[in-house]
Amino acid sequence: MIRIVVGGQIDKERIANLIREIGGDNVKVEIKSDIEAAMAIKTDNADYYFGACNTGGGGALAMAIALLGLPLCATVSMPGNIKSDEEIKKEIENGKKAFGFTPQHAEQVIPVIMKKILNK
Repeated sequence: MIRIVVGGQIDKERIANLIREIGGDNVKVEIKSDIEAAMAIKTDNADYYFGACNTGGGGALAMAIALLGLPLCATVSMPGNIKSDEEIKKEIENGKKAFGFTPQHAEQVIPVIMKKILNK
């Protein structure tokens, strides 16, 4: 069972639902405040963090970066810029646990992240 927390500032319920649709019975998804979500990763009570904000990295990942450190966090989309599927997969291969993105890219980036972590 992959444990996923949803933090960030925008569309938490929609993001959680997308993750559940893709992960099905293989995932447990919880919506939390940013600090609670980041702490869940830090204390090994969750495996991955997903968060959205208007910049993809500010409100989506600020607390995760502060508590987990930049090496565990990846901004996978920003306004006008989205990482390629291969770049996103590489972030996961490099050990990233927290992913930030803009809400308008959620349907593009969440399936890529989910398929990669489900097949690890």
